[in-house]
Amino acid sequence: MDVVKSLVSAVRNGLAGLADPEKATAMRAYMKSEMPFLGVQKPARAALLKSVFAHHLLPDEVTFSTAVLTLWREAEFREERYAAIDLSGHRAYAHLQDSGLLGLYEEMIVTGAWWDHVDELAIRRVGPILRAEPETVAPLMLTWAYDEDRWRRRTSVICQIGAKDATDTDLLTRAVEANLDDRDFFLRKGIGWALRAYAKTEPDWVRAFVAAHPALSPLSRREALKHLGG
Repeated sequence: MDVVKSLVSAVRNGLAGLADPEKATAMRAYMKSEMPFLGVQKPARAALLKSVFAHHLLPDEVTFSTAVLTLWREAEFREERYAAIDLSGHRAYAHLQDSGLLGLYEEMIVTGAWWDHVDELAIRRVGPILRAEPETVAPLMLTWAYDEDRWRRRTSVICQIGAKDATDTDLLTRAVEANLDDRDFFLRKGIGWALRAYAKTEPDWVRAFVAAHPALSPLSRREALKHLGG
């Protein structure tokens, strides 16, 4: 797995070379992160990773998954985890995106356990796989909607953001209803966000849904109707 070691080293060394301790302190405070930051902001990180990924192509699914998980599991700084997420969605590996990767994404969601990790994985990794393999993924998302882990639950709620006409409204309904009584901020915000996003495609459906679910929290209701005059 020399190719994996080479990629991981290039990412770590590149990020370390861009470190800014002053920015690191502010970034860590903003994200309320236990894991320290290097202080590499997104534009610089994106430019670095574009070059690294282009020069360290991974030949198959095994090396791809290994590289993603190595960056993720061995991360000492949050930017290394961002790099793992970016690698997982790199266009060179789009052909690998299927339900076989859900275990990898589940680990990242549960151990990442914060919105900056979970939202990208839920919407841009799990969501497309759900649309490609609904028979396999929809039942899993419904199971996650009732899971003890709040980040699995948030994923089940927000994974269809951006799906537009391809939204599975039955899954969306059941995922939201499973979490109506939960007082967790991230779940309530996620419910509102998911409904607000779908309102761009089917505003009347969202209005009717909100009207039919008086148990929606004020936060969820406000977010859902944000652009509907409600």
